[in-house]
Amino acid sequence: MSTTTTSGPGSASGPGTEPESGSGSGRGAAARRGPGRARGTRRAGKQGLWGWVFVSPMVLVLGLFLALPVGMALWVSLLNWDGQSNPFSGAADFVGLDNYRHLFADGGLTRTLFMTSLRNNLYYVLLVVPLQTVLALGLALAVNRRRLRGKGVFRTAFYFPSVTSSIAVSTVFLFLFQSSGAVNGLLKWVGLQGPSWFTDARGLVWVVLGWFGLVDPGSPPAALAGHGVLGLSWWEWLSGPSVAMCTIIFLVVWTTSGTFMLMFLAALQDIPEAQLESARIDGAGRWQTLRHVILPALRPVLFLVLTLGLIGTWQVFDQVYVMSQGQPANTTLTPAFLSYSLSFKDAQYGTGAAISFVLLAIILLMTGVQRLALRERDGRRRLRRGRSAR
Repeated sequence: MSTTTTSGPGSASGPGTEPESGSGSGRGAAARRGPGRARGTRRAGKQGLWGWVFVSPMVLVLGLFLALPVGMALWVSLLNWDGQSNPFSGAADFVGLDNYRHLFADGGLTRTLFMTSLRNNLYYVLLVVPLQTVLALGLALAVNRRRLRGKGVFRTAFYFPSVTSSIAVSTVFLFLFQSSGAVNGLLKWVGLQGPSWFTDARGLVWVVLGWFGLVDPGSPPAALAGHGVLGLSWWEWLSGPSVAMCTIIFLVVWTTSGTFMLMFLAALQDIPEAQLESARIDGAGRWQTLRHVILPALRPVLFLVLTLGLIGTWQVFDQVYVMSQGQPANTTLTPAFLSYSLSFKDAQYGTGAAISFVLLAIILLMTGVQRLALRERDGRRRLRRGRSAR
């Protein structure tokens, strides 16, 4: 028994009708999608327009009080302006990049002061950033312990210096580090003779080496004192922070560690307890858990803390202004304070603005290096994960 199938022009199962059915459905779907896409595009356009309407006040404020002053300062850095006339009227002399050239190429006093400030700030960064990061992490680990009683009291006590006025704290430190102050009194109580903190311009490196009899801080070697670069001798470049600068370092580390402690503490509380418990079950001790579990989990926050610390330490100004004014012997001079001093005391606004933009370039460069290091680490981690998955 056989069954015959007839396919005609009107048959739904005929081979000639299948393309027509497909084409018709495609045109119908396109017709249905067309108005929907148009409505979606119009809706997105309206949302974007209303978004700009809502953010326009803040954009206007940022442009008026941030972008416009930065542009004006950049123009002033190209002028020889005394601050008395209108810098946009043509009364000020346009000198181009001469203000920047004076900072790096000329052998005058301006270059010497600028390089001295860079040296001081570099040692300041190299000491403050690691110390405040380690101290903040240690405080966060301490107040994050389960068995610690009175956690709220300790967290408030550690964070309190960060919300206290830096001017007030700097004034208190002036009394603490006087020759007859509390710090020298404590050192005398343990049998040590404290220095005159705010008048001691000796470099810390040469002071420490002098204790061991390796160098004589009072008579530098001719090989180091007679040769140098960028207006400073090698003896000055390698001297380290002065004793006076160490007081400012103590102050800043004490006042900034509380803020970074909160960042570390928030990241520590996000680590799953099961992950820590599994490390303990596997026999990991405290240091092994810290190294192999906690620190890898804190890596993004660690880079954030390092970046914020780096930016903040290159902008130090108020502590120097209150405690030392750049003295003794310009060993606490920083680029930010030098920019202020040249501009508002010596009426060299062009040079002061140029220092500000050089400082901005240094901050952007070091921040970019931090970001690049973080990106490389993330890329290598994803690459290892992909290889392990395969």
